[in-house]
Amino acid sequence: MARMEQDNDRLNLGAKKFNMWIFIFTSFMLFAAFTSGFIVYAGGSGHGLNVIMPQSFLYSTIVIVLSSGTLFLASRAAKALQFDKQKLYLWITLGLGLAFFALQIYACYVLTYKMQIYFVDPNASRSFVYVFVGAHLVHIFAALLLLINTLIGTYRNIPQVRNMFKMELTSIFWHFLDIIWIYLYVFLLLNHN
Repeated sequence: MARMEQDNDRLNLGAKKFNMWIFIFTSFMLFAAFTSGFIVYAGGSGHGLNVIMPQSFLYSTIVIVLSSGTLFLASRAAKALQFDKQKLYLWITLGLGLAFFALQIYACYVLTYKMQIYFVDPNASRSFVYVFVGAHLVHIFAALLLLINTLIGTYRNIPQVRNMFKMELTSIFWHFLDIIWIYLYVFLLLNHN
């Protein structure tokens, strides 16, 4: 009976992991479509961004890279059965994730109120900055919820198989969002004129 439950768990976990990869692929295509739309619009209209990126975008990039490092350390601690370290690194990752979120919101504030660049702008290229940041923040919000769920699992003493599965799913999604943000930030820097 226990063997059958383990096999069912393995199948259920495999399906959830497959769903995560499908979601990542569709998210990747979404961001590819947004950046392609920007290139087509900016190339066809001759309107570049003409925006100096807020400094908080750089700070948020550093923060999200650090958060990927702490999440890696949490995964390594989980594999070594060092659950106190796993919890500590998950808490740090959560704090860094919230800091990233706040820095992104602040960057939008700077764009809107200090630089007078609005979502609805005569130069629609500038609107794309808000689209990129907004879509990424929606994904970050989902990743923070996933991270919280993983953290709660460590306090509930779930079986190690499930703990590692949650860590793996969270890591895959979080590192993906890290890479996407770096891509978007570099893209914006290269197209700011």
